Amino acid sequence: MAHGHGHEHGHSKMKLPDYKQWKVEGTLLETVQEKLPARGLRDPWGCSEAWRYMGGFANNVSFVGALLKGFKWRFATFVVTVGAEYYLESRKKDKRYH
Repeated sequence: MAHGHGHEHGHSKMKLPDYKQWKVEGTLLETVQEKLPARGLRDPWGCSEAWRYMGGFANNVSFVGALLKGFKWRFATFVVTVGAEYYLESRKKDKRYH
């Protein structure tokens, strides 16, 4: 009976995306990368942040979109809370009169 380090359980390494696919060109970071040398600065890790501005991650979020995000779950929680409070208050009133 061999006791390994968990490698025989069918788990494989997580597949990470190739870092070379993320480019600073064409993103807001490009402007930042161009302005930094004028101030005597540089950002060697800028390309590490480029994924935030590309692909499915680059969705522009409006103010209204940010406010409404998760609205259905917040509204459902509100309805359940009001219902529970109404139910508990009605039981208190019933006990007072009996």
